[in-house]
Amino acid sequence: MLSLNLRYIHFLSLDCHVVEIMSCTASISESWSVNNMHGWFQKLLKSRVPSSTCKQEAKVTQKVTSDSNSSLSFTSSSCSSSPSPRTTSSKPTQSPPALSSPLRWSLKYDVLVCHSSDPSDTEEAVRLVSFLEAHSLRCFLVHRDTCPGGAFSTELCEAVQNSHLRALLITPNFLQDEWCMYVMHQALSEGPMSNRMLPLVYNLPHSQYPQELKFRFYFDLGKHPDQCYSRVNNTVLQYLQDMVKNEKTRLQHGQL
Repeated sequence: MLSLNLRYIHFLSLDCHVVEIMSCTASISESWSVNNMHGWFQKLLKSRVPSSTCKQEAKVTQKVTSDSNSSLSFTSSSCSSSPSPRTTSSKPTQSPPALSSPLRWSLKYDVLVCHSSDPSDTEEAVRLVSFLEAHSLRCFLVHRDTCPGGAFSTELCEAVQNSHLRALLITPNFLQDEWCMYVMHQALSEGPMSNRMLPLVYNLPHSQYPQELKFRFYFDLGKHPDQCYSRVNNTVLQYLQDMVKNEKTRLQHGQL
């Protein structure tokens, strides 16, 4: 009986220890849960704070990137809109005022190009006329601008009278052509001070240059023909400008 009581007491003590252990375990588990919950909230807050910060940094980065892109696009458009140093102006070159003067249009042609009927002379005359007409000058060519069925002498004489200047393509064949020599003497008949004649030498030695023209400068088309074409064009334009200027001066003096 005594042994049973001792066992019962020992069992109760064990139960108390178990209960105590369980209560301790419960308190520990409860404490762990609270601590764990607190740590979890801290981790959650820490994980959200950098996220929001990253979002703000991302927004700032995106804004800076967009601003830099806009500045780059503006710079690119500005550079693309700015003309290249090698690019010339797209505006067309303004025509000289003399080309629109009524005095210029009082005659049908700006320049008559007189040449022989030799094929090589004709080809050179066509090249010259193509250059001059590309610069808005009006030219006369015998084989192109004479009326079919018309008298050659009449057509040529009218063209001489209706041209401001006469360009003579002087070649060995020119000196053998009677009509070419006729045009040359017509131009010379206007007097030594007349500047309406333009001698152009082509495949002609200096020794064969006409004696009637020995006091006049000439253009040598055999040397740098493109430069000679340009000089002929400038000479014609200068003549037209001087003609208009002299007419204005004459009218002003007449009014005085």
